[in-house]
Amino acid sequence: MTLEHAAGEFKLRGGMYFSAPGEAVVHGSGRGIAISRLGYDGFFQVGGPVEARGRLKYIDGCTDSLLIPPVMMGDACFNLLYFPPGIDQTQHTHPSMRVGMVIRGHGECVTPKEIIPLIPGRVFVIRAEGPHSFRTTDSEMSVVAYHPDSDFGPTHEAHPMINRTMVNGLSARLIDEIRTK
Repeated sequence: MTLEHAAGEFKLRGGMYFSAPGEAVVHGSGRGIAISRLGYDGFFQVGGPVEARGRLKYIDGCTDSLLIPPVMMGDACFNLLYFPPGIDQTQHTHPSMRVGMVIRGHGECVTPKEIIPLIPGRVFVIRAEGPHSFRTTDSEMSVVAYHPDSDFGPTHEAHPMINRTMVNGLSARLIDEIRTK
């Protein structure tokens, strides 16, 4: 598959992902999920292929990797969730909706109303505050998931460049008179 964007033309292979603010066109055959958000102002980026397991500890033995992080606190993000075999995750909710797609393995999404079988290529939506959990038996499962908001990310007041700019041993973050207004 090929991604065409104002930034150029990019060859996509299995397990890759991208963020393409503005107009983008994908040519070729393959499976994937496209999520569009009005007003999104993230960076153009192409990444992957996704790793086998997440790098961050999550809950109940599961792991997570932040594939496309929020540019600023509150922005959308895109994650890889990894569920090892034999997981019976704690029922939980999220304050905003989630859109996910199974990319490897199989399992189930358990809600108070139903059990949804999850197989590669299956796309699912979890409504805001919707109770759910994931379960695997003999197979691991990997899911990519879109989160429309975050409580994490840089702000104008705190980000790596200003935090680590030192003036006489003091972070510029703490020196109001030199901060850009």
